[in-house]
Amino acid sequence: MPIFRKKHKLDNESLKRGVGLVTVTDPNSVVSEQFRTIRTNIQFSSTDKKLQSIVVTSAEPSEGKSTISSNLAVVCAKQNQKVVLVDADLRRPTVHRTFKLLNAAGLSSYLTNNAVYEEVVQSTSIPNLSIISSGPVPPNPAELLNSANVNSLLERLKSEFDMIIIDAPPVNTVTDAQLLSSKADGVILVVPQGIAEKGSVAHAVEQLKTVHAKLLGTVMNRFKADKAPGYYGGYYGGDYGGYYGVDDKK
Repeated sequence: MPIFRKKHKLDNESLKRGVGLVTVTDPNSVVSEQFRTIRTNIQFSSTDKKLQSIVVTSAEPSEGKSTISSNLAVVCAKQNQKVVLVDADLRRPTVHRTFKLLNAAGLSSYLTNNAVYEEVVQSTSIPNLSIISSGPVPPNPAELLNSANVNSLLERLKSEFDMIIIDAPPVNTVTDAQLLSSKADGVILVVPQGIAEKGSVAHAVEQLKTVHAKLLGTVMNRFKADKAPGYYGGYYGGDYGGYYGVDDKK
């Protein structure tokens, strides 16, 4: 696998300056409106098949995909959709911290038959939004995510939720995102402006294509409107199926 070296690594301070759960803390902000635009564009991105399960991933680590998946889950739930957000990043989980939930039992627990369905689906203070946290970090994440238990879990979630949003690990670092993308109805690739390298993003797209994943588009976060065409939250056609701009440094 090619190695892509970034010219600008994200440090802890840049991550702290990110958008966080802005759709909860500041629902009337410009950034929250951008997430609602993303939600709307996703809903209209497929006319031939209902989009019920979406994987959110990135090319490399620390590019903001968990922030995007969490806020997208919130705005979908606020549209009176019954939503479940699944933290499938079994190596570097963050969703349970974002929503201040316990992580003693979660996805890894269910996949290893150490917890039943009812024990891993947690409700939140946000109406219509449930969470499946990652659970304890397992020694074999890829094997678990390629197991029959994943298929059975997704089938049950589809019968109980309108939307399943899966926070997956980066595509270029491990095979987990490819495994999950092959099972989902669509994939969103998160691309931070000024951070992601073109070669890295292109390689991630090719990796997704090898498993016949349906790439719905990209979310360009850390987005500045004066450095790209259009306006906040706009949808633009492009090599990767279009992208949605999100200025998450507001």
